Amino acid sequence: MPRSFTSPVVLVDDEEELLFTSMVLLRTHDIAPVVTYPDSRQLMRQLEIHGASVILLDLIMPNVTGRELLPQIRRYFPDIPVIIMTAVHEVETAVACMKEGAFDYLVKPVDENRFVSSVQRAMERHHLQVEIGRLKHHLLSDQREQNHAFSEIITQSRKMQAIFKYLEAVADSEEPVLIVGETGVGKELMVEATHRLSGREGELVAVNVAGIDDNMFSDTLFGHRRGAFSGADHPREGMIAQAKNGTLFLDEIGDLGQASQVKLLRLLQEKKYYPLGSDLPLKTNARILCATNRNLSQAMENSGFRADLYFRLAAHHVMIPPLRERKEDIKLLLNHFLAEISEVRKQAVPTPPPELYKLLESYHFPGNVRELKAMTMDAMAHHESGMLSMELFKRHIFAKSGLTNSELQRNDGDDRLFSDLPDPLPTIQAVTDLLIEEALRRSGNNQGIAAALLGITRQTLNRRIQSKRKDF
Repeated sequence: MPRSFTSPVVLVDDEEELLFTSMVLLRTHDIAPVVTYPDSRQLMRQLEIHGASVILLDLIMPNVTGRELLPQIRRYFPDIPVIIMTAVHEVETAVACMKEGAFDYLVKPVDENRFVSSVQRAMERHHLQVEIGRLKHHLLSDQREQNHAFSEIITQSRKMQAIFKYLEAVADSEEPVLIVGETGVGKELMVEATHRLSGREGELVAVNVAGIDDNMFSDTLFGHRRGAFSGADHPREGMIAQAKNGTLFLDEIGDLGQASQVKLLRLLQEKKYYPLGSDLPLKTNARILCATNRNLSQAMENSGFRADLYFRLAAHHVMIPPLRERKEDIKLLLNHFLAEISEVRKQAVPTPPPELYKLLESYHFPGNVRELKAMTMDAMAHHESGMLSMELFKRHIFAKSGLTNSELQRNDGDDRLFSDLPDPLPTIQAVTDLLIEEALRRSGNNQGIAAALLGITRQTLNRRIQSKRKDF
């Protein structure tokens, strides 16, 4: 059975026929579970045990009336919306009930659309209150409750710890989560942790939607029936069906085409989809997680990404900071990768030179954690014994940091990089002094690393520093 994340909708009325027809109407609109009580005396006890997402309460009943129950519900269960449903069409009564905290007041016989709409709005309000309460509990707490879920993410960053706490708070929500971050920051690991935290029984099913057209998107996600198109000799179950009771992860969501965005929006709104070649919709209870390295806000402005889809996906929004904004993790990650690679290679873990940490902290890491791991693997591939060499790290960093000819020269072939500098141009000595100051800042005043960043020897850097001091 699908996991239920919703407390029941409770109907309280002494007319059993009305209870039955109301329950059927709600279920036909995919509102479930629904519980009915013909005896109003049962309500308070059942609320203590099972709770409720919405209560529909008749005003006039034998034993305990709705007028008597309403203040009790508002006192002991203030987060549960109460909809009054009665044949009494009196303005004074309606006003009194609303003042006592009723969410809505419906007069029998109730229009079906009005009835369903009121219940849906009340459920949305209750869901929002539950989400706010869960967020308060987790974000105001000093400790995480499920550290094991994030065991694969190596960090001591306070920014990352805050993200962990937030994901704990929203993990068992039915709403989508949008995870944004540069290439290599660990978005997939965050998705896996969120799935583990959710406690869902189903699998985590991942789909990379970058570069696939609309037909391929529909077939991949929704599947097809036999004969749906040429070559469809057998029915195929889509990824959304495979994620039943679990999580569907859509990677690179920022690259999804416009036509596919419409279909995804409909899936999120209705929780239904049509396999190709089928006229019968199928329901899904899969939770949707998405990730992208693109700026979706900018994509919306350029009409590349639908605003309504964005706001649906970003019900819970996580921005993973790049490695350069959590430099305290660099040493931790380097040591972790060295130990991990050494275990695979069945050799002793090498000792990194102290200068290596400063060198890495001075680097901007466009490839983030993934780039650091690749650098470490390359260095370990050439390592034999003793202290780890810095040479390959230096080559990589200087190659990435250095300006290429294409960066020095613009497309028209005439304008140079420095053409925008105001007159008069700064002197070579002034520029040299500024470069030395910046290199020392980035290296934490480590002259060896600063010299390497500048492409000069340590002795040359030392002479320039001493010369500058004499000038003062």
